Amino acid sequence: MRAVFVGAGSLAVMTARLLLGRDHEVVIIERDKTRIDTLAEELDCGFLQGDGSKPALLREADPSKAKILFCLTDNDKTNILASLVGRSVGYSRVVTRIEDPEYEHLCIELGLEDAIIPARTIGRYLADMFEGRDHMELIAMLKDEARPFSFVAREEDEGPIEDLELPGGARVMFFYRNDSFKLPEPDTKLKKGDEVAVITHSKNLDRLHERWSGSE
Repeated sequence: MRAVFVGAGSLAVMTARLLLGRDHEVVIIERDKTRIDTLAEELDCGFLQGDGSKPALLREADPSKAKILFCLTDNDKTNILASLVGRSVGYSRVVTRIEDPEYEHLCIELGLEDAIIPARTIGRYLADMFEGRDHMELIAMLKDEARPFSFVAREEDEGPIEDLELPGGARVMFFYRNDSFKLPEPDTKLKKGDEVAVITHSKNLDRLHERWSGSE
């Protein structure tokens, strides 16, 4: 399988090295020719020089053969733009790195549900480790066809949760309002801007994505 990376920072290189070690194909798009020359001596992968947010360059990396497009530069806006362009030219899945948590809400609204905030992820992991929590317990719970899905409530979503008319096999598990974690009650009403977490059967994902990708 092929992975395409926009940016050749430490996170991208580390991930690429792991994938190459597992016999996957890797293509790295990077502006800096010197950086490419240095990495070419240690990584047996493809390189494209230029702006990874440009449609022509992303097409050259061949989205039809790529499993994931990783947008991992050190610039949040570049990563968001590259992710949107990548999706428009045919990448089936994009991962967007952001450092400023304020962009997270925007990413969700744009349908970039695979946005990652490395510093916060690592910080939360270390804090949970300190308290003796095991992240593998949650991963182990999502078996078979169970999948997570999240969206930002729009004006038309305001009202009782039961009025969302989710497909069978989908339930709202919790939501965030003004960064506060909340569990839904029978009479809970959503407000515009709430970040809603759903657990669903995998067969519903396309339908859910289509419904809430309208916020793009």
